[in-house]
Amino acid sequence: MLGSVITARDRWLKPGGLIFPSSATLYMAPVTHTDRYSDSVDFWRNVYGIDMSAMLSLAKQCAFEEPSVETITGENVLTWPHVVKYLDSYNVTISELESVTSKFKFNSMMRAPLHGFAFWFDVEFNVPTVAPTSVIESHQVNGSLRKRRTNPSETLVLSTAPEDPPTHWQQTLVYFYDPIELEQDQVIEGLVTLTQSKENARFMNIHLEYTSGNRSYVKESVMR
Repeated sequence: MLGSVITARDRWLKPGGLIFPSSATLYMAPVTHTDRYSDSVDFWRNVYGIDMSAMLSLAKQCAFEEPSVETITGENVLTWPHVVKYLDSYNVTISELESVTSKFKFNSMMRAPLHGFAFWFDVEFNVPTVAPTSVIESHQVNGSLRKRRTNPSETLVLSTAPEDPPTHWQQTLVYFYDPIELEQDQVIEGLVTLTQSKENARFMNIHLEYTSGNRSYVKESVMR
């Protein structure tokens, strides 16, 4: 969809014309969601008194193979978020969207099972500036980048963050097949690569590589 906006911008936007939203930022963060995992997996351990744990492997695949669009809250988020990609609507190119890779490093704020990663976005409705980067500063918070606006009163922001009121877009969660037990301050680091599918331009391939507790993991999924 964004590719269509870029094409329309390049063909028809007049000098001084406006694009709304004017920018977008994609975030990610590790999450815990015990109730969701239990409802999808642990249910099979006792189905009305019958042990159907032989279904666990299939249940995990069916429930967590693909990303899930659902609503979580700030209580599910284990760390400060990481900025995966910032997009300026006036300057972004289609080639930039074909593949996005970002390295991340998180420190868990609590002891909890890590069930996966959540993704969400903010969009801003603002007039363009001569130097867009001068309006938005980045600062380091616990190893992750967050966006800080120098004058919030001048910018209208639509946020789909877990701590904000729910929206139509909710959040996108990539669940692990098996949770990782985290201790407080335990490090989770790795990289995420988002690649536009060659089969369907509206599909997104999500490749996650991450390590924690001296163990390495890989999760591949497709956002359809």
